[in-house]
Amino acid sequence: MEMAINFHNSSLKAPLINPNPKLPLPKQVFGLKLSPLSSFNSKTTSLKFRSGNLTKPVKCSVSTQPATEKKSQLMRRSDVRNIAIIAHVDHGKTTLVDAMLKQSKVFRDNQFVQERIMDSNDLERERGITILSKNTSITYKDTKINIIDTPGHSDFGGEVERILNMVEGVLLVVDSVEGPMPQTRFVLKKALEFGLAVVVVVNKIDRPSARPDFVINSTFELFIELNATDEQCDFQAIYASGIKGKAGLAPDDLADDLGPLFESIIRCIPGPRIDKDGALQMLATNIEYDEHKGRIAIGRLHAGVLQKGMEVRVCTSEDACRYGRVSELFVYEKFSRTPVESVEAGDICAVCGIEDIQIGETIADKADGKPLPAIKVEEPTVKMAFSINISPFVGREGKYVTSRNLRDRLYRELERNLAMKVEDGETADTFIVSGRGTLHITILIENMRREGYEFMVGPPKVINKKVNDKLLEPYEIATVEVPEEHMGAVVELLGRRRGQMIDMEGVGSEGTTLVKYKIPTRGLLGLRNSILTASRGTAILNTIFDSYGPWAGEIVTRDLGSLVAFEDGTSTSYALASSQERGQMFIGPGVEVYKGQIVGIHQRPGDLSLNICKKKAATNVRSNKEQTVVLDTPLDYSLDDCIEYIQEDELVEVTPSSIRMCKNPKMSAKKNR
Repeated sequence: MEMAINFHNSSLKAPLINPNPKLPLPKQVFGLKLSPLSSFNSKTTSLKFRSGNLTKPVKCSVSTQPATEKKSQLMRRSDVRNIAIIAHVDHGKTTLVDAMLKQSKVFRDNQFVQERIMDSNDLERERGITILSKNTSITYKDTKINIIDTPGHSDFGGEVERILNMVEGVLLVVDSVEGPMPQTRFVLKKALEFGLAVVVVVNKIDRPSARPDFVINSTFELFIELNATDEQCDFQAIYASGIKGKAGLAPDDLADDLGPLFESIIRCIPGPRIDKDGALQMLATNIEYDEHKGRIAIGRLHAGVLQKGMEVRVCTSEDACRYGRVSELFVYEKFSRTPVESVEAGDICAVCGIEDIQIGETIADKADGKPLPAIKVEEPTVKMAFSINISPFVGREGKYVTSRNLRDRLYRELERNLAMKVEDGETADTFIVSGRGTLHITILIENMRREGYEFMVGPPKVINKKVNDKLLEPYEIATVEVPEEHMGAVVELLGRRRGQMIDMEGVGSEGTTLVKYKIPTRGLLGLRNSILTASRGTAILNTIFDSYGPWAGEIVTRDLGSLVAFEDGTSTSYALASSQERGQMFIGPGVEVYKGQIVGIHQRPGDLSLNICKKKAATNVRSNKEQTVVLDTPLDYSLDDCIEYIQEDELVEVTPSSIRMCKNPKMSAKKNR
């Protein structure tokens, strides 16, 4: 008996499970009254997994191939599956990959394995987010499954778009309470455009307020909104708890392991379609760097066989080609790169020896190789100015301080960060860096300061467009999850920043509300801190680029001015005691400051200069008792907070040891004229 196990909800608009194969399934007509079959309870025939085997076959949708493809030459490879795991940030992708790796015996039984194995970067561990996509592979029942863990944050959407070229299917991980979120929409839209097969994994099913029926319905509606084909809408649904390493076909019937998930990958995601005997073709989709091996190009082999020591042609287009030689060849096995002599079409591999290879170039056959279509990535929406450090403390903490150092490092970033752009600024020591969002650029800033660079950055600005003499600016969809008691303050804040409410709904049983706004990207600059303040740290803000729209008018992002140091020196408790009456301070006593440095937030609009280095006058009159000075705890602003805080005439000074804010001396000079 053949069954399409997709949805476990009797309230759907169309019956998706056929309990009797002799009866034809009724037509799926949305909005019309349905056949009585739709009231059939799917749980009575849910498939049971024991020791990872299916007792009955699952009928899965496979994405249709373009009609133009020459099917006579192309064949499917059945012993390999290439999948990407995509999801909104914090929906449990990396934790799910951990469980998959552990259950496929990638590690020894006595081996210590830390949490979120795939987040290997220091910054990823500190922030708890995935920034770079990473490859690994597992073997299940003689089938090799290449897994790519992708970032969930919209600012790193370029990473996701790029790696979808390497896979035939995706695991769409959705939280069992939140359901599809903004980034879920973005990554799913890209996957459907590529014609990939989708398996939906409802993760965190063990949460007390889990609502799997709602999540599956919302996901189905999202598929319809994104113009998915009938085959793609007929997706396989798996319920899982990544942290416990369990999965099943029904929310209340999980197996003891991830067997159902592995089975669904094998059955529902097709093997790579390859031209085994054709001319060699491999698209470089990712670049890594190794001190000993140099540049390593990573991609999927589309056609032919790639061998170690082989002479190849490297093509950007039909006209622009050069020659190279493959010195070493690796495939991903378990959690490491394994050297091999040759790789067959369909597998993901890493190639060494071609020093100048770039992302988007094709490694092709030396004699008659042709390039594959280049990778296209969406345009940046935010830009920031990087310049050399011009503060009095220049060169004290950093190793690389010159404009040449800064230029070389920024242009080197472009080699692997496709979604970023760098241009020369107005002066020789200024560079304009454009990215998908402020987080995209602040991750670069954080990496650079850890490498020993010292520089200054200006406030983020949106990148506008002119179409038919009309000024257009980028708009984003912002979703805020906020407790009901702070709802009013958050709605007022979003309204002041030209946000338009699209949707509002209650979430789970915790008394939280989800509001959805369309808001100019300008209005989001500095919004995260304001929302946290308004909601006492309880609100969660998520954003995703939507489209370009008409200019929304003036937006005031900051009402208060800055407290600015009056002279160079060291701050004293005596001076700070009187200064803190003027606002909130960023520094404590005994800190070296310079003239023009921002030392606090003024409690009124407009800036105020303060002498925070003033010492108590020494007199010859002995007092009976020294006055006790009580100082407030200074605000501790991170790099992201500082970049959100600064305005047009302010800069952030970034060094390996410190992050300071200061007034821009060039702007101040213009004002004084």
